[in-house]
Amino acid sequence: MTISALALVFGLLPAALGATFTVQVGPGGQLVYDPPQITAVKGDTVTFVFNPKNHTVTQSNFDTPCVPNGGATSGFRPVSNTSALLDQWQFVLADDTKPAWFHCEQTGHCGKGMVFAINAPADPDPHSFSAFQALAIKINGTGDSSASAPANTGSYTTPPAQSWATATATISNAASTWTTVYTSYDGTPAPTYAAQPVDHKILVGADGLNYTPSNISAAVGDTVTFEFHPKNHTVTQSSFLAPCKALGETSTTGQVGFKSGFRPVADNATDFPTFQITINDTAPIWGYCGQQGPPVHCTSGMVFSINAVETGPNNFAAFKELAMRSGSNTNAGAGGSGTGSGSAPGASGSSKPNGALGESSVSGAALVLGAFAGLAALL
Repeated sequence: MTISALALVFGLLPAALGATFTVQVGPGGQLVYDPPQITAVKGDTVTFVFNPKNHTVTQSNFDTPCVPNGGATSGFRPVSNTSALLDQWQFVLADDTKPAWFHCEQTGHCGKGMVFAINAPADPDPHSFSAFQALAIKINGTGDSSASAPANTGSYTTPPAQSWATATATISNAASTWTTVYTSYDGTPAPTYAAQPVDHKILVGADGLNYTPSNISAAVGDTVTFEFHPKNHTVTQSSFLAPCKALGETSTTGQVGFKSGFRPVADNATDFPTFQITINDTAPIWGYCGQQGPPVHCTSGMVFSINAVETGPNNFAAFKELAMRSGSNTNAGAGGSGTGSGSAPGASGSSKPNGALGESSVSGAALVLGAFAGLAALL
């Protein structure tokens, strides 16, 4: 073998034989990654070991620590307290020229500082790991995944009403182009059609009074499928300032909102009913479970959001907090009929509110007009 060939072989070794780091996720019941940050090079592998109870490792950005950025994610990994085997997930670093940021998507965990970083600058750099963690707590620190009843102690200020405005955008997908008009506010992304639309699955009641995951980001053209688990829940669209009331009851612009209706599921069920909506724009969508219980599910924190703007006061954690403080007699109109696994009934007066966009030129109100910030808690 020539010297040049040997050099090539040894040049490839770091990528093939990269170092492996082990990170414990939620060890000892703590809302932490241990260690919370590492320094690695391209080709290195990070093995995340999941401890009880239910966490994720989800990539985000520095400026929005608790919002998935569409990058790598482990998904939720539930681990029981009696499990002898701990689930694992591996992440291989493909780029060591910039930091990689991560958080736990479980309700309230990121806001309590459960974040992780690879190759973050050292303090006192403004983009250090400690600055990233502090920002997560500052923006999302009102969340509390362990809460099961309204937290009526201490000071609390209701977030300001969202400043809505009419937005108009032209969307293109393949050979089709259409104009969409909807209500939105500062911080909402432009409604760009997904290059490859995906279906986001949200489990309803699979882990107590919780939507899993409860706060997601979705692109125009994506679908969201809610899968119902025992016992009897709903998926009902609401608004940010009235988290536990159906959107049609509070809207001043004629919005209807989607309603799945109640979906009873037996404890021993193996077939789970679904309810699906299609994302027509990127305005925030807020929703809740209309089950009156007891306990009342919405005021116990069973809420969700899609495309909540986490950089402002109308974020998911604030929505959940508002729901838990909203009292126990606000869930009227939570039932209603939906199309189950089909597109939802029209939130904007369309027959498919937040329903599927047409494949030919469409104008005006065939889109989700806004909705209201996100959600959920554990049973």
